[in-house]
Amino acid sequence: MKLHFIASSTETATTAAQVLSARYGHVPIREAEVIVALGGDGLMLSVMHQNRGLPVYGMNRGTVGFLMNAYCEDDLPARIRAAEETVINPLAMTAGTTDGHEHCALAINEVSMLRAGPQAARLRISVNGRMRLEELICDGMLLSTPAGSTAYNYSANGPILPLGSDVLALTAIAPFRPRRWRGAILPKSATVRIDVLDPDKRPVMADADSRGVDSVLWVEIRSENSISHCLLFDPGHGLEERLIREQFV
Repeated sequence: MKLHFIASSTETATTAAQVLSARYGHVPIREAEVIVALGGDGLMLSVMHQNRGLPVYGMNRGTVGFLMNAYCEDDLPARIRAAEETVINPLAMTAGTTDGHEHCALAINEVSMLRAGPQAARLRISVNGRMRLEELICDGMLLSTPAGSTAYNYSANGPILPLGSDVLALTAIAPFRPRRWRGAILPKSATVRIDVLDPDKRPVMADADSRGVDSVLWVEIRSENSISHCLLFDPGHGLEERLIREQFV
């Protein structure tokens, strides 16, 4: 099996890459059958953004490692052959800014909008061209994929989404008005538009997996089904199992 190893910059990860490369061989990415990512979830997101088409098998040499398998140096090709596949589609974000430009980015976890000043943001939410919430006063909001639902979305009290559910989580961050609005679960096919109602007094930034855009006027988000990322997980420890397990801890 032709493997290409990518490691984060930590000593633990780089040492693991050296050991595994010496043991199993390391080929250029253009010749590889599988990418082996050594680090944490941040590295995994980076690898998926940069390399489309190749399956990725991650081993945790970072901190949380929700998207990673347990680290083990033995029988790596056999583990990869036995691994379960999980296919993830990213979100596509288009953001219009106060200078008249549009910015596009992809997000595997979530697209978020965050206040960029001392005052709360005022946002209007539309789904599939129909206004659903005329005004939301909040610190921000986000639209999350099932794969990202245990990350920022969960910290903001959003729901954990099963991978096979074909839905997205729309979650408010510290909502002030309406106080009781706690977000929505939307079909994966939905297009969500968020307009900033008072951009001069209450500036807002948008973020797609740490790709930030300042001074936004509006953002449109949809699932990009033409792009697929294939993650490999050890049997019985796939992402679906992790999503379920996370709700009972």
